[in-house]
Amino acid sequence: MKKFLIAVSVFSLFAACSPSSQQNENKEQGQPSVIKIDGSSTVYPVSEAVAEDYNKVKPDVKVTIGISGTGGGFKKFINKEIDIADASRPIKTVEAHKCDSLGIKYIEVPFAYDGIAIVVNPKNTWVDKITTDELKTIWDASSQGKIMTWNQVRKSWPNKPLKLFAPSTDNGTFDYFTEAINGKAQQSRGDYTASATPNMLVQGIANDENALGYFGLAYYSNNKDKLKLIPVVNSKDSANATAILPSAETVENGTYKPLSRVLFVYVNTDAYARPEVKDFLTFYLQDVPKIISDVGYFPLQNDLYPIVTKRLQDGTTGSIYTNGSEQGTTLEGLLNPSAAQK
Repeated sequence: MKKFLIAVSVFSLFAACSPSSQQNENKEQGQPSVIKIDGSSTVYPVSEAVAEDYNKVKPDVKVTIGISGTGGGFKKFINKEIDIADASRPIKTVEAHKCDSLGIKYIEVPFAYDGIAIVVNPKNTWVDKITTDELKTIWDASSQGKIMTWNQVRKSWPNKPLKLFAPSTDNGTFDYFTEAINGKAQQSRGDYTASATPNMLVQGIANDENALGYFGLAYYSNNKDKLKLIPVVNSKDSANATAILPSAETVENGTYKPLSRVLFVYVNTDAYARPEVKDFLTFYLQDVPKIISDVGYFPLQNDLYPIVTKRLQDGTTGSIYTNGSEQGTTLEGLLNPSAAQK
């Protein structure tokens, strides 16, 4: 099985000019074409793996990939500094409005599923499951400076310090988690160790037996010897209060809720008009189903890839998420409503 190493290195990006003008300059000088990608640390290992495969067949195209978080990636996308934005959440309404105001048109490309992993240190013997209500108790903004020990969350847990690790506020995982658990994106306590790089969070949790944190499942899958994955009970599902672990089945069918989500890339239509960008994204959707499980995420339903591919080929612009949120929706229901109703 091909194994992809999730690295924290960031490819240097070309600055100061738009991607399109840089392409013209490169062509005039006989240099390789460059495709610029930035954004989600969750999506980074996927884009890195696809770029690696693409480079084997198209060595004359250079794909640069940065990690600035989903929010940071969209900022660069809006500033026309990059061609493609990696995103672990849909584009927000405010970001879409900024694109509209600047005449930026984009194509939204969902390509895989992820389950946000709730993890603790392997030496933690007291947590075998956790409820979404308990996660809210831990992470809600009102808990800052107040919920500081494990037994404040559940009385049967020990009176030990609660050490928290999570993505930084510009990260799409932070946005998604806070909306799903706390009820509003960005609404969270701030007294925790934050990083835009999940590998730093992995290291922090692995070194502290009192730690708890969350991030994309791929970073757990590649560090199973250092972390303990915790099943989650959805407190709102009183009829079926079962502790669920994220897996291909539970993420795809939505039973690992509310922490299942879709992963995306967004491409500027001006960039997509360039043959090398169109070719790369066509390759991306062909390559992802083959490599996504090795990276640590899950493929879309088989019938969705042709729909996503057609939307890309047709240049269908805008987002399928009318309010910028996945909550209360399914990708299948949005892309293929007739099949979802069967």
